[in-house]
Amino acid sequence: MSNVNVQDGQQGIALLGAMVVALILSMLGATLLNLAGQEAASAGLASQAAVAQQLADGAGELVVAWFHSPRTVAGVPQLSSFQEKRNRDKDGAPSFFDALGRSQFVGTVDQPDLRLQTGNPSDHRLLNDPETGMFHTMTHLGQVEELKIYAPSKPGLLCTIDTTVVTNTNPPVRQSILMQLGALDLPPLRAAVQVGRHLGRFQSGNESPVFVHWGELKVGGDLILTQADEIPLRSALAQVTGQAYDEMTQREDRWMEGWIGGTVQVTQSPVGETPSFPGNLHMGQNPIPGVSLDQWPYENIKRMAKRFGRYFAIDREGLLYPQGIVEPGRGISPDEVFRSQKSGDQHGLIFIDTLDQTAPRPDNLGVVRLQAPYFEGMAVVQGHVVLAPTGSGQSIGVLSPPQTDQDKGVARIPVQLSGMHFNGVLHASGDITIIGRARLYGAVAAGGTITSAGSGNRLEVWYDHDLSRGLYRGLPVVYRAPGTWMTRY
Repeated sequence: MSNVNVQDGQQGIALLGAMVVALILSMLGATLLNLAGQEAASAGLASQAAVAQQLADGAGELVVAWFHSPRTVAGVPQLSSFQEKRNRDKDGAPSFFDALGRSQFVGTVDQPDLRLQTGNPSDHRLLNDPETGMFHTMTHLGQVEELKIYAPSKPGLLCTIDTTVVTNTNPPVRQSILMQLGALDLPPLRAAVQVGRHLGRFQSGNESPVFVHWGELKVGGDLILTQADEIPLRSALAQVTGQAYDEMTQREDRWMEGWIGGTVQVTQSPVGETPSFPGNLHMGQNPIPGVSLDQWPYENIKRMAKRFGRYFAIDREGLLYPQGIVEPGRGISPDEVFRSQKSGDQHGLIFIDTLDQTAPRPDNLGVVRLQAPYFEGMAVVQGHVVLAPTGSGQSIGVLSPPQTDQDKGVARIPVQLSGMHFNGVLHASGDITIIGRARLYGAVAAGGTITSAGSGNRLEVWYDHDLSRGLYRGLPVVYRAPGTWMTRY
């Protein structure tokens, strides 16, 4: 009997143990299921938060894009006004900053320079209308509840962008993100062609090879022409076309003005006759009032190229070296660097340094030979340039300048320019020598002069009015300042 009781007791203990183990396992299972549910919920919330962040980031980046494409908000006064450079820098050029470097944005988080919020029906349509709203491309993710632009918290920056968004997720997630923008301080180019010294020499075949459309010609010294009628008459009735002056029965242009520091001379003036120049050619400007040439400081543009463009060293043979590292046998030709395959193949800012990579001097200037059939971008050469394009160039669609800078209501006229070899900016600290016939849309600046390699060579320039506002294709107007992005909630 005692043996039976012992066995029953042992079986009872085993059963109790099994029940305890089963209870523990069920509790563990319930805990794991609960944890799995929490992790799933956390993953869902994390996904919703990621969507909210992407939406807020996207809204901020679209504001950045407005600075680069003013026409996208041209019909919205409260938006187009904040893109305008309302101040003047120390040289009198349009700028986002005043002469002391203070931003034109002065608002606070409570009283911003610009505020759009969905509580206002017109603002809601402007922000989120699925067809025409500024953020219509993001309506599948959510909507922008509020957009504010106000002063930066760090000196030297342009503004703060403060966006609040709400997602379409269930439940919806609201998030607010701040970021600050910096602005490039590259001055505008306010003339089609600028040269620091004389333009042309008083010798047959060596006169000025430059012909200007749609903008100004600025010459620090004397201007030497072959004939007096090479300067077009400025007329508000002139046709706006892509015709070269040789193709016109009468040379006329709506915008051409010539500002000459010294005298204007003509090599083929009839004997006994005094050359007669049109009223848009202004002579004897130096020393008073002076010919104001736009300055691009060497260190500033070099630093800008290393961050936002491409930087090259050069050797005495004219070969280029990326990143400024000169290694024998590793140089590349300028043709490899300055060649665009077609219109729209934008190279941005390309900076060619001096021979010793210090500020330009008469004894450290290299020579860059530009022979590519077509180039689109900004070529900044701290030396001399030989411009000798091959081929027939490209046909490009452009916009003329407005009738006057003050008349904002005049539409810019679409024009097709054919046979263009250069679309952008050519800036040389030394001289530019022309070989053959070169046609350029944009602007040209030379610290020295522009000369011809012989009779019949010429450079014909159509001015890009956007350059007068500091808008350079391939170079950002504004950018997200590093270390300024933060989430408020």
